[in-house]
Amino acid sequence: MKLYYAPGACSLSPHIILRETGLDFSLIKVNLKDKTTENGTDFFKVNPKGQVPALVLDNDVILTEGSAIVQYIADQKPDRNLIAPAGTLERYQQIEWLSYVASEIHQSFWAFSPAMEAPESYRSITRQKLLQKFTYLDGILSKRSYIAGDHFTVIDAYLFTTCGWTPDIKLDLSELSHLSAYLQNIRQRSHVQDALKAEGLI
Repeated sequence: MKLYYAPGACSLSPHIILRETGLDFSLIKVNLKDKTTENGTDFFKVNPKGQVPALVLDNDVILTEGSAIVQYIADQKPDRNLIAPAGTLERYQQIEWLSYVASEIHQSFWAFSPAMEAPESYRSITRQKLLQKFTYLDGILSKRSYIAGDHFTVIDAYLFTTCGWTPDIKLDLSELSHLSAYLQNIRQRSHVQDALKAEGLI
């Protein structure tokens, strides 16, 4: 498999999950500004959406959208327990969490994209709403070690990735003690460290 990524972007989430599964894969870096790969090819020819992540399977089928990709990867190694089995209530509860991170957390960061040209007043409101959502998650993490329960799942890789963007928008999470401890715990995982190093983030 080949994962098209940009350092620190949402593609970090499937990158982490690939390492957690131990599956064989290669990385191809994408310049999101000019939509070219590190090999000099037109990224639109890989993913017409022009966004990372994109996962090219060994049969040349291409998967896009992070939430779909991490589920596919996790299902290849069910023994790693990175996502609940298909058809179980636990699986749908985990998809619920993935959807929350995608729509309520990830999507909110678009307000801070230079391409959006959003006024500071709007960004200030968005920053406050994000803090409320992170405070909600802090409460969840006061009762359990991981978002979906007592072990690491694809949701944690995704949430960890989005939380990594908060310094860029001047959003301080340090007073959210449970969330801060959780993020430090995730960061210390060996496969997370490997992914961060491979992307040049540490």
